[in-house]
Amino acid sequence: MPVIETEEHKALRAAVAALGGKYGRAYLTRTAAEGRHPHELWSEAAGLGYLGVNLPEAHGGGGGGISELSIVLEELGAAGCPLLMLIVSPAICGTVLARFGTEAQKQQWLPALADGTRTMAFGITEPDAGSNSHRITTTARRDGTDWLLTGRKVFVSGVDIADATLIVGRTQDARTGRLKPCLFIVPRDTEGFRRRPIDMELNAAEKQFELVLDDVRLPADALVGDEDAGLLQLFAGLNPERVMTAAFAIGMGRYALARAVEYARERTVWDAPIGAHQAIAHPLAQAHIDLELARLMTQKAAHLYDAGDDTGAGEAANMAKYAAAEACVKAVDQAVHTLGGNGLTREFGLASLITAARVSRIAPVSREMILNYVSHQTLGLPKSY
Repeated sequence: MPVIETEEHKALRAAVAALGGKYGRAYLTRTAAEGRHPHELWSEAAGLGYLGVNLPEAHGGGGGGISELSIVLEELGAAGCPLLMLIVSPAICGTVLARFGTEAQKQQWLPALADGTRTMAFGITEPDAGSNSHRITTTARRDGTDWLLTGRKVFVSGVDIADATLIVGRTQDARTGRLKPCLFIVPRDTEGFRRRPIDMELNAAEKQFELVLDDVRLPADALVGDEDAGLLQLFAGLNPERVMTAAFAIGMGRYALARAVEYARERTVWDAPIGAHQAIAHPLAQAHIDLELARLMTQKAAHLYDAGDDTGAGEAANMAKYAAAEACVKAVDQAVHTLGGNGLTREFGLASLITAARVSRIAPVSREMILNYVSHQTLGLPKSY
């Protein structure tokens, strides 16, 4: 894999950084305070081809991959205005539909996801399942040619603006009687499909929801792909999710670090900028190193996924998400600490990142579950559960 980015990737970074600089952190903070979504940034990014850069050209996309889409998200984050729905709509849902959807599903959804006129949410987490996808209890049963979907989901992002939600459920295998994962497209206004906002202490434009599916009737063509290939299809979406979450965290960490470096250059105490003191400079340098190392693993994971190596990408994506989350939390913490009391003021806008940075350690999978994955799958150690 290339260690140094291509000229095309460098150009993409520069172009997205310019777009992000046009909006910035103040814009995103204002939209969240007003209780609305960053439609202006979303629309302009769509018009420039950034939202669908990973989707097939045959269906209106840019023909790139997760490598390109992760660059878009990272650079918007570094400018202070990341778009969370980039992780959900084009990365997870768009990837799953592009790889496994029927031709009709691709034609219906992919061009609209690429040009930003439609969005899709993703529902997998359940109140009693947590990170264990094998304990999902949302079930689908056949009723003639239709499906009936019943269950609950929590922490589903952007349902209020999404035209549909890609729901992870389970169907019963007629041969074994066991439940197997499957994915369904559930339009927003489907009867029996209800949502309730979750009150979060998180200052974000994208809201979180609990979903209730009460015998939601869906036509046969709501099922995505092959009923017997659900697990493969599920992880086709989860690996990009981890890569994109890593990019989200790296961008946030870069933004916080840049603000701290700027402050450390200008803030003068005892006749010298505070950045001249090693107690300030060294932690910031370490934060930069950690973010760069996390970026390398993120690039590796994206490259493996785009090359079709799902197994290799799974390991690398988990490692990238772990490394990026840790680097982000440390960078934000050090940035706030560098500014001292100013780091907690609204004027400098860093304090709200403390909570946001913690999200990258928790979602979409906790760092402990990633350590479980690496210890079991990579190191071959026995499970405790």
